[in-house]
Amino acid sequence: MLDASVLDHILKETVEALERSRSQIHEIAENAQAEVRQVSRELEEVKKSLQAVIEEVDRLERAEKRARLRLAEVSKDFYRYKEQDIKEAYDAAYQLQIELIKLRDKEKILQYRRNHLERSWHRLQLTVQKAEQLASQVNVILNYLTGELQGLSLKLDELQQTQQLVFSIIRAQEEERKRVAREIHDGPAQSLAHIALRAEYCLQLLNRDPDQIREELHALQNVVSLCLQDMRKIIFDLRPMVLDDIGLVPALERYFATYKEQHGLEVDFLFLGQERRLDNTLEVALFRIIQEAVNNIRKHAGVKRAVVKVEMLPNRISIGIRDEGKGFDLEAVRNREEGRGYGLMGMRERVQLLKGEMKITTAPGKGTNISITIPLDKESKVQPGAAPET
Repeated sequence: MLDASVLDHILKETVEALERSRSQIHEIAENAQAEVRQVSRELEEVKKSLQAVIEEVDRLERAEKRARLRLAEVSKDFYRYKEQDIKEAYDAAYQLQIELIKLRDKEKILQYRRNHLERSWHRLQLTVQKAEQLASQVNVILNYLTGELQGLSLKLDELQQTQQLVFSIIRAQEEERKRVAREIHDGPAQSLAHIALRAEYCLQLLNRDPDQIREELHALQNVVSLCLQDMRKIIFDLRPMVLDDIGLVPALERYFATYKEQHGLEVDFLFLGQERRLDNTLEVALFRIIQEAVNNIRKHAGVKRAVVKVEMLPNRISIGIRDEGKGFDLEAVRNREEGRGYGLMGMRERVQLLKGEMKITTAPGKGTNISITIPLDKESKVQPGAAPET
């Protein structure tokens, strides 16, 4: 047991570290607020440009329609009009079509940039909010530590566990970044390079063999479709946007249906209780926990069917995940390096962050059953039908 002098020394070092952390948090919040202002200005400029382009597109569409009518008129009554009149009408219509195509492409680019800036603005706002909340929590801890020494020794183990949890989260984030970078390099990046080469080849065919362009464009369209599928998969892995739109339960139903088509694992999903929206962060965490468990079943259990049960109660949410597969030696998996076996570490970390409990029952040849209970406080509840925070 540590004596008072050692505890006092630990207390002082902890307070100093927290004060430095508080300053860093304030700096992060200030930087994020500056970025919010910058993004807001850029977003406003993009919106103005987009509105101007939309109005110009509308004007050109009307002009192009008149040009086509003029071209149809002179082409139909070619005895009345000279060849020069027909050529001028054709050139005018063609030029307007080219300008309209360019403006529509510009409109799409501006729409994409506007949507990207809006998402960035929301993310930065969330960063500011979290930084302010974290600063407030640090202030509470500082007030407690500077005012109270009694009972500090009982908190040492908890602080150490929290530190290890933070390191584990950082490590998991870095691993996720590496995985995403690898997927982008091996998938969409390669596809985009292929698209660029095929587009260049199409440009060459314009002069050499125009009849072959249609075939090349069809092939190019297939490559673009595959690239789009890869991007959608990566985006879903990064952030299941469907959660924001329809909520946890419908998102799980859709995920299980898609999972069966892709991997052949059928998940019997059972929901009990009154369905309602939860805090956005909580919904994402619950979805990731279930997603990791289902992936483990597909990779290790050796079965084609699993059961997932979600029960939503007023003050907690319970999750049960069961399979009749191979099972495993739980202690042996836990004793592996850094406890990474079967993805259990990531699941347990998320459950701990949500102040929940996870229990695993398994044995070789006996299948696996995972029980998770997450408490729901007032802040994590959202009224039925309410949109989640973004």
